[in-house]
Amino acid sequence: MKPSLFRPLGIILLVCFLAAGAYAIARSPFAGWAPGETLPSARMLIPAAGGEVTFTFDPEDTSLTQPQAGEPVTAVSFDGDLRDLPQTGPDDKTLGIEFKPLGFTGADSGFVDPVLQESPGGGIPGPTLNFAGLDLVNWGAGWPPDTNGDIGLNHYIQTVNTSIGIYNRSGVLQSAIKFNDFFPNDGSLASCGASNKGDPIVLFDDVSGRWIITDFAWDNIQSGPYYECIAVSKTSDPIAGGWWFYALDTFDPGDPGDPTRYLNDYPKLGVWHDGIYMTTNMFDCITSNCSSASYKGVKVWALNRADMINGQPLNYQYANVGSAYFSLLPAHARGLSMPPAGTPNYLGAVHWADSNVFRTWKMTIDWNNSLNSTFTGPLDTTVAAYAHPFTVPQPAGTNLDALGGRLMAQLQYSRASGQEALWVTHSVTTLGRAGLRWYEFRNLGGGTPPTVFQQGTFSPDTTHRWMGAVGVDKTGNMAIVYSASSSSIHPQIRYAGRLVGDALGTLGQGEATLVAGTGSQTSFARWGDYAGMMLDPVDECTFWFTTEYLINTGTNWQTRIGTLSFPDCSGPELDIDTFLPIILRDR
Repeated sequence: MKPSLFRPLGIILLVCFLAAGAYAIARSPFAGWAPGETLPSARMLIPAAGGEVTFTFDPEDTSLTQPQAGEPVTAVSFDGDLRDLPQTGPDDKTLGIEFKPLGFTGADSGFVDPVLQESPGGGIPGPTLNFAGLDLVNWGAGWPPDTNGDIGLNHYIQTVNTSIGIYNRSGVLQSAIKFNDFFPNDGSLASCGASNKGDPIVLFDDVSGRWIITDFAWDNIQSGPYYECIAVSKTSDPIAGGWWFYALDTFDPGDPGDPTRYLNDYPKLGVWHDGIYMTTNMFDCITSNCSSASYKGVKVWALNRADMINGQPLNYQYANVGSAYFSLLPAHARGLSMPPAGTPNYLGAVHWADSNVFRTWKMTIDWNNSLNSTFTGPLDTTVAAYAHPFTVPQPAGTNLDALGGRLMAQLQYSRASGQEALWVTHSVTTLGRAGLRWYEFRNLGGGTPPTVFQQGTFSPDTTHRWMGAVGVDKTGNMAIVYSASSSSIHPQIRYAGRLVGDALGTLGQGEATLVAGTGSQTSFARWGDYAGMMLDPVDECTFWFTTEYLINTGTNWQTRIGTLSFPDCSGPELDIDTFLPIILRDR
């Protein structure tokens, strides 16, 4: 998360004051700086702890509440053209904080991953598109960028902390705006129009043919109120088609237990047949700058699609799991792989304290009566033992945060050849280097845990690979994008993949480099916090992916956007006419 806490009142005094692990920002105009230029370190306030905030939690809190209806949220309409809004990025550059549990450490350097892929494979196609995304100097609000994106019928949208870039299918930028200009700055949207803090997500919902863009906002980090700012396009055209805006207060008066407002960190969203599902890690900021926090567990929302796309008051249902669990991801589906009506949304998680467990929950929503909705779990699936990474080296600058202990990006649902499966990745470590653990889970139905159909850890040499995002095409081929670095290799954007017929547990097609970074990040350890990998809704064969790298050593991150397709992906393309609202079947 990227909350803005302080204005510099004196660099030396504030750095000393913040050395316990808080974070701060420096306010400066950046519009005149060229992409790739290093930001002047003399104007930044850098906490000694690198932005990390340790938190307390109750490992015995395995509580789970049943879904209940929240207070509907009124929509605000916008019918203008985004190109008429200021096409400028944020001025303030903010160092984000990362919540980490007390006692979280890296793994023993001698640990050998039991499902390690030692052969690199080979033959993966080169990118069909490879173009520049948004950068820090012009469009970013700090570190990390939180890079992600999705592809619709005619546009690709990338979001970073805290701007939105809209491209055509050829990679030409059509419009770019910051979140604070995107959301209205009045009434119920006042915080969303002035105090956006980051953790953005963009989704193309191909059930309705609409775009969904979110991030979080608040005015006071200790007391809130805390909002998830939600924008829903009125058509498939995100530039001139109009938008509905919602400010979802993540506290609800009907919440059971402690009525304190909690900060909704690390929100993740997924498209499902009966709605949009969202999860957040909830924190009680104990101190005024949130340098100390208490973890309160995960909150799960189901958002009513019919309301969102029609600008009606947004109805939603929510449930909670206790602080023994962390960073649940909702399942995300696309087009031809959309699950049948009645299929529950699957939610998955790993945990920093576990070494061989994948947990699954299931949520079923009745939009007419929340008393009929259910939330069950967790079901524990034993996976191959793994160890969490801690940091990743680079040739210059500081070691980078590997974000161990959580699943990355989307929990992808697929139904290739009629076979339901969940695919996901997280960063692990083997022989002292970070690698990519990935899974395919099957047998999702019933009351038994999903089973591991295949799993592997991609780390075929001494280079560190981490912060991945996976996707699966309609044939069952898989692709993964990630960062790669070492003490001699500047951070790069690479991708790898497998064909459906490759040996189980292997990325048999090997890897390729989208862009080789020519610089390392200085001053800040924060990297990521996530990458994006999405499937084209038109052919369901083309992967669109994005993450960060640096051109020059310093602090100005860049992003890149690429596409990939495997030549053996076959089957019918999705007819544009099928992008009619079909949500009534689920109401």
